[in-house]
This record gives sequence, C-alpha cells and structure tokens, in this order.
Amino acid sequence: MNYLYILSAVLGAAIALAAYILVSRRARKGKADEILEKARLEANSIKQQKSLEAKEHFLQLKSEYDQKVNQKNNELRDRENNIRNKETQLNQQASELGRKQHDLDSAKGQVNAQKVQLEQKKAQYESLLEQVNKELETVAGMSAEDAKNTLVENMKAKARSEAQAYINEAMDEARLNAAREAKRIVINTIQRTATETAIENAVTSFPIDNDEVKGRIIGREGRNIRALEAATGVEIVVDDTPDAILLSAFDPVRREIARLSLHQLVIDGRIHPARIEEVVAKVSKQLEDEILETGKRTCIDLGIHGLNIELVKLVGRMKYRSSYGQNLLQHSREVANICSVMASELGLNPKIAKRAGLLHDIGKVSQDDSELPHALLGAKLAEQYKEQPDICNAVGAHHEEMEMTSIYSPLVLVGDAISGARPGARREVIESYIKRLKGMEDLAASYPGVTKSYAIQAGRELRVIVGAEEVSDEQASRLSIDIAQKIQDEMTYPGQVKITVIRETRSVAIAK
Repeated sequence: MNYLYILSAVLGAAIALAAYILVSRRARKGKADEILEKARLEANSIKQQKSLEAKEHFLQLKSEYDQKVNQKNNELRDRENNIRNKETQLNQQASELGRKQHDLDSAKGQVNAQKVQLEQKKAQYESLLEQVNKELETVAGMSAEDAKNTLVENMKAKARSEAQAYINEAMDEARLNAAREAKRIVINTIQRTATETAIENAVTSFPIDNDEVKGRIIGREGRNIRALEAATGVEIVVDDTPDAILLSAFDPVRREIARLSLHQLVIDGRIHPARIEEVVAKVSKQLEDEILETGKRTCIDLGIHGLNIELVKLVGRMKYRSSYGQNLLQHSREVANICSVMASELGLNPKIAKRAGLLHDIGKVSQDDSELPHALLGAKLAEQYKEQPDICNAVGAHHEEMEMTSIYSPLVLVGDAISGARPGARREVIESYIKRLKGMEDLAASYPGVTKSYAIQAGRELRVIVGAEEVSDEQASRLSIDIAQKIQDEMTYPGQVKITVIRETRSVAIAK
C-alpha cells in the first residue's frame, strides 16, 4: 500500500511539473511573439524614416546638379557670345586692313611719281649749278677746287683761332675757380680746427721744498745723482737756482722718467742707488703702459681703428716729443683733423686722410738708429706694419722727399704746413729767429738791382723792392723765382715763405 501511495505521489508531482512546464512555455511563446511584433513595427517605422531621408537627399542632390548644369550652360552661352563678338571684331579689322592696304598702295604710287619728278628736278639743278660754276670760274679766274681749298684753309684758321681763344678762356676760368675753391677749403679747415698755442718746454724743471731735500738727492759725494743719471740717461743740473733742479736730455721720455722717479723718491724719503734703480725700473714700466694708453685713447678720439699695436705705441710717444715748442701729439692730431676736413670737402675718404695725418710724423719718435729723414723713416715704419700704400706714400711725401703717388699726399703736406705755420704754433729761440730773418733779407739784397728787402709776418713773407731803372718787369718775375729757389735750397724754415718782388716806376715833373 505504501508503494502505491508513493507511486501515485510521484506521478502527481510529474504531472504537475509537466503542466507547469507546458504553461511556462506557452507564456514565453506569447511574450516572444509580442516582442517580435514590436520589433517588426519599429523596423517598419525606421524603414519609412530612412526612405524619406533618402528621398530628401536625392532631391537635394538633384537640385544641386541642376544648378551646376544651368551655370555651365550660362558660361557656355557667354563664351559663345564672346567668340561671336571677337569674330565680328576680327572681320571689321580685316576689312580695315584691306582698306589701309589699298590706301598704302595708292600712296606708294604717288611717292614713286614724286620721286621721278624729284630726280628730274635734281638733274635740272645740277645742270644749272654746273653752268653757274663755269661762269664763276670764268669771272673769278679760279677753279672750283681751288676755291674750295682756299675756303677750307680760311675756315681752319678761323676755327683754330676760336678754339685757342676758347681754351685760354676755359683755362683762365679753371685757374680762377681752382684758386678760389682751394682758398675756401683751406680757410674753412683752419677755422674748424683751431687749437691752442705751443706751451711745451725743452728742459724739465723739478721743484723741491728746501736745500735738505736737494742734499739728499745729491747724496754723499754725489753718488745718488750719478746713480740717477746712469739709470735714466738724463743730465741732472743742480745749481744755485732756488727750489728747483733741472733735468736735461735729448729724449723727452727719459726726462719724464727722471721727473717721475725723483717725485716718488722724494715722497718715499729713501734715496740711495739700489732704491733709485728699483724706482726707475718701476716708473719706466708705468710710463710704457701710459704711452700705450695715450696712443689707444688718441685713436679712439679720432675714430681710427685697426692700427698695429706698435704704431699705437709710437703715437703715444708723441706726447713726450716737441718740435719748435709744439707738442708732436697735438700737432699730429691737428694735422689729422685738417686732412679729414679737406678730404670731406674734396669728396675723398676722410678716414684714410685722418689716418695718414696722424701717422705723418711717427719717424720722429722711432727708436731705430737710422740716417733716413723722419718722413722716409715714417713711411718705412707704416709699410712695415701693413698700412695701405696710399697712407705710406702720404707719410713719406709730406716733405716732398718722396714722389707723390697718392691723392692723399698733398693733403698731408698742406695740413702739416698749416699746423706748423699758424701764429703761435711753434716757438723758436729769439737769436735763431732773428738770424733767420736777417739771413733772408741779406740773401735777397745780394741780387743786383735790389734796393731794399723786408722779412715780414714772422718770416713767412719776404718783400723785395727793386729799382725800376735796373730791373724790367720780366726780370722782376724771374727774380722772385730765383730768390724762392735759393731760400729753399740754402735755408731752414717752418712752413712756406712767400717772395714778393715790387717794381715801381715814378714819373715826376715840376710846373714852374
């Protein structure tokens, strides 16, 4: 019985499970059908939407295509119209050319006819001209060829005379203008580069406070003086001059070394031979540095660049050299500025002119023992330190001791003369000054026919008065040249000397 109950329970459970499964499947199938139907509806909706969008896009593309087609058609129509217009214009031009060709052919015919008439008239003219020439030859008794030659010779002579007159007039005008322009340039240059007068001394004076300091400088039995003279190469003059010792030497640099050394020794108080040698060596080194610095500063002030360091040192040494009392560095700076101004006025390179003017006297401060004049020695130094040929020639030719091959050489010569000859530029000992003026007057008076001679303007002009009975005008002109040449050959003088020969004729009558 129990088995029957269990079996019936199992069968019931199986039937219930089967019924549940069947009901579940039916429920899932209904839900799936519902989802499928919903999906089908959505698909239809999307399909209709896409179809509408595709139609709209198609219509838009079709509209754009129609628009482009219409635009192309319009362009084609415009081109066809342009072609037709050009064709019409070409036809008109062809018609016009045909008409002009016809007119040209007609004009050619007329020209040919006129040529024929002209040839006929020319033949008639030549025939008449020949008859006239024959009649003229008969009347004049001269052939046409002879008459032509005579006329040509007369015209040549007249042309030569007119040409010579024109040449003389042009040369006179050129001389006048050249002289006027040269004076203008020189005057403007002098006015723009005015500098101070000379104040340099040839001997250096060292001040001392009292005789005790003087005794210490002299030393026991003069050993300090001898040591100082041996170390510096300067002669030290100790005399009865109160509160001063004189330093005398040919080389201004040595005098400066001696002055600075004495100054340091007096301040320090220790004055003995060993200390003197030490101080002199130290001062010499300091002065070399100062010389180099002076040269560099001068080049910077003048705007000169790229100068060899040895040339810079030579420029610095000019500070301690003077000529007739004129400081050489100041003179060279002045010449450089004068040359620069004149070069600018003449359309030349002012930098080259200024460089040549600064270096023109470097031969005076060279330490080389050479027998060459300072101008030639300066040119040699400039060439040695790779300066331009124009500058080397200007340096060497500024006293006309070398042929002038550079356009800047006359500028340096004139600038040097202007700087050295201006009033107050140089000082001379009064005895040598008077001797030079007297020598000029005596030289002029030695010529026959000279009655009086006067040296004026500090010896830069010599007035010579001659007798009208003994010297003619031509001889007076020649006399000025002879005196100038003799002064140039026999005398030494700064700048230039102008010789003026005066011949005056006086006619005197007395009314009674």
